[in-house]
Amino acid sequence: MKLSRTIFALLFLLASSHVLAASEADCRRMFEANLPGTSLSSAEIQAENTFAAPGAGSAMEHPAFCRVAGVTEPAIRFEVWLPLADWNGKYQGVGNGGMAGTISYAAMAGALRRGYATASTDTGHEAGPIPFDASWASGRPDLIADFGHRSLHLTTRNGKALTEAFYTEPPAYSYYVGCSKGGQQGLMEAQRYPDDFDGLVAGNPANDWTRFYAGAHLWYSQAMLVDEEAWIPPSKLPAFGEAVNRHCDARDGIEDGILMNPLACDFEPRQLQCPAGVDNDSCLTPKQVGAVEKIWAGVRDSSGELVYPGLVPGGEAAPGGWETWVTGSEPFRSLHWLGGEGFFRWFVFDDPDWDFTSFDYDADLQYALEKVGPDVDSDNPDLRPLRDNGAKLIVYHGWSDPDISPVASINYYDSVVDVVAGDMPDASRDAALASTRGFYRLFMVPGMAHCRGGPGPDRFDALTALENWVERGIAPDSIVASKIEDGEVVRSRPLCPHPEVAVYDGSGSTDEAANFSCRAPD
Repeated sequence: MKLSRTIFALLFLLASSHVLAASEADCRRMFEANLPGTSLSSAEIQAENTFAAPGAGSAMEHPAFCRVAGVTEPAIRFEVWLPLADWNGKYQGVGNGGMAGTISYAAMAGALRRGYATASTDTGHEAGPIPFDASWASGRPDLIADFGHRSLHLTTRNGKALTEAFYTEPPAYSYYVGCSKGGQQGLMEAQRYPDDFDGLVAGNPANDWTRFYAGAHLWYSQAMLVDEEAWIPPSKLPAFGEAVNRHCDARDGIEDGILMNPLACDFEPRQLQCPAGVDNDSCLTPKQVGAVEKIWAGVRDSSGELVYPGLVPGGEAAPGGWETWVTGSEPFRSLHWLGGEGFFRWFVFDDPDWDFTSFDYDADLQYALEKVGPDVDSDNPDLRPLRDNGAKLIVYHGWSDPDISPVASINYYDSVVDVVAGDMPDASRDAALASTRGFYRLFMVPGMAHCRGGPGPDRFDALTALENWVERGIAPDSIVASKIEDGEVVRSRPLCPHPEVAVYDGSGSTDEAANFSCRAPD
């Protein structure tokens, strides 16, 4: 069965690699598609390099395509883009970020340039005026469910149906790519709808959504804003980041501003504490030291159980780092504050006057987990249905992520290995890990911030690695990541499947990935 499917796919890809002479009539024929609970609002040809996203100043680079837009009940807006020429015979769904609320046009254009038919959804609501606005969720549990999992699944169903209707053949392979909220969407698909995709890329995933918003967004804000004297101004971040690097950077044998294993860094914030009576940008006050300690440690409930892991050292002063996510340019302006306050005010308590300082990490957390967790938390470690369907999953996470703790992705991966091990009672842990790596691989990215940025190499092609794994059976033993400055590659490193790490071979430039090998950690 698998062999015949592969042969069909190869023949189909060969047959579909030529120019498709599609017309406006072919595009408008999409109105005839039978899409349950869905109505189409438009289907029209978009000429090459003419489409500009709403609010954008210029058109994006893209080939000509048939642009189909519609709405699935109750309010899930979506678009499907179908290339007129050189369709690669495949379909790609793309994810969202933050609280979503918009179509991911840039990601769709990227998929289109690779020859994919592609689709995106706003997840069932329109974005508000500020980042992480969640007021749309007030009194609407149906919209919360759509945001959490239903919208992407239904858009995938519609997207693949329209792809088949347009080309008169189903896509040979279907893939998903997303990061952040998009990573949560990818893991939700893998867990709830394992038949939707043949392969998924989930980056920096906010998988344990409710605990993440409580133990990260909300906790980091409380650490600095319950007592505003604990707030750390951005002007102190360069000295903070430099102190961390000075203490821990060289531990991997290379001084390059990148902590290859932040968990091995034993820098203590009090080492940067200001002398009595002093407060300047070169040091942290005692209350600021306490805030960093809380942010790195994470929060625990009254029984001592960790609610969510904290951030790890590294990349504090990098663009897109702590200033954006943790401290903000001034108090009550960070993305963590906006995210935590919005989620609990509207998703959980539905109270416009809710006070973030009142949150109880026992009763309130349990209430939140019961009320919205089933719809938004992609934390189920049982991926055996995905495995049994023959699908593959690549997850990556930046070690210098100032938003979502990288430790959370390691913890989730370990929990999946635990489930696999349960089916292998007489096998070793290494055997369970090897079995898990047969369908799911986690790549930790040293020095990368949230999805991109940070001091380390942050550009890599996980989708090609996934295609090779799904279509050719070539599992990714490493993925090369590059750091690009002014259009030039200034450094490259291999990303290794967890728990392996990149180790310098001892000769050649440390800026060249070829001089590193993926090895088991000491």
